[in-house]
Amino acid sequence: MPHSTFRKIQSTYPRLSKTDQLIADYITANDQQVVHMTISEVATQLAVADATIFRFCKRIGYNGFQDLKIALAKEKKPIQSIHDEISEQDDEFTIAQKVFQSNIQTLQNTLTLLTQDTMTVAINALNDSKRIYFFGLGGSAIIAMDGYHKFMRTNKPAFAFIDSHFQLMSASQLTKDDIAVIISHSGKNKDTLQILMTAKEAGAKTIAITSFPRSPIATKADITLLTSSEETEYRSEALASRIAQLSIIDALYVNLMVKNKEQSDTVLQNIRKAISKTRQ
Repeated sequence: MPHSTFRKIQSTYPRLSKTDQLIADYITANDQQVVHMTISEVATQLAVADATIFRFCKRIGYNGFQDLKIALAKEKKPIQSIHDEISEQDDEFTIAQKVFQSNIQTLQNTLTLLTQDTMTVAINALNDSKRIYFFGLGGSAIIAMDGYHKFMRTNKPAFAFIDSHFQLMSASQLTKDDIAVIISHSGKNKDTLQILMTAKEAGAKTIAITSFPRSPIATKADITLLTSSEETEYRSEALASRIAQLSIIDALYVNLMVKNKEQSDTVLQNIRKAISKTRQ
């Protein structure tokens, strides 16, 4: 699937109707065939009207079906670059270059998935909360702890726990004044989903940070922030998405600090004063 077209579909997918999601799924799975099809042929395959296909193309940012086909054709065979795959024949510095470029590409791709509206809603939800909780299991637990480490510098009490049982227990104690930030690359970990649903049942607002818009966690959270990453033989998607997850948390943190500059400055000064006593 061409990368820019995929990102357009991925970024709008949660807001699409069931019919539009059906069209999105078909184009994602058959992008190279769609290039050679007419709008009526696609409509017949999906048992929808031509106008429905046309409106879908407009919703994801194209002028129409023909415009979408041109984009698909242009992106049919992306140029292979040094960043695409790591080879056993690569020397150490070349591998380092590829890892760095992969991280850069992940950040650039993720930035295209972020929208003004979603970020504004997420920041306002954080700002309206009294307490912020970060949840994640496995590798995502490290990201959750990083969120806790940053947000304890804000004027909002922040919490995170490594142990999954502690996370579930704390989720059950949340209130409507709290917000839960749920981190999961796949968005389908059963234990993480249970934590999310427990937080929602307790009345808390929820933000999901994930790479898959159709995943259970993405669709059930109140607010979803999407990351984008690509898998190679030696570098899993989850490993690359970590960089994007950290950057999204950084963006949330800085926004909240700006919104509450005076209060946050006081907290930050107190933390710096305490830490300074540990240094010679």
